[in-house]
Amino acid sequence: MSKELIPLTSSSHGRVSGKSWKAQKSATFRTQCSAGHRSNFEERMKKTTKANAAKKLETELKTEKNAEKQRRREITLERKNAAEERRRLEEDKAKMGARKTARLRRKAGRTKKIHG
Repeated sequence: MSKELIPLTSSSHGRVSGKSWKAQKSATFRTQCSAGHRSNFEERMKKTTKANAAKKLETELKTEKNAEKQRRREITLERKNAAEERRRLEEDKAKMGARKTARLRRKAGRTKKIHG
């Protein structure tokens, strides 16, 4: 029997989980974390401020985009309503013209039955 050393893996105390989908656990408290995981408060705050600034800019851009979309929608709606109003006025004008001519025909003694 040769006494070869079995190399330990980099897991905790050389044990391997066998469950490849499980993530390696790390310490919850910063004092117990490794030095690579620790970061001081100022660095974390800088990161947070950057993220907040980016988020604020994104929301501003989104609101501007929505405002522009709403403005275009309002313009389209106004145009549609104006066109409908013009069409309705034209119909009323035509209807009024027909009524007036019918009234004049009746005055003259002519009806639809005789001179359609």
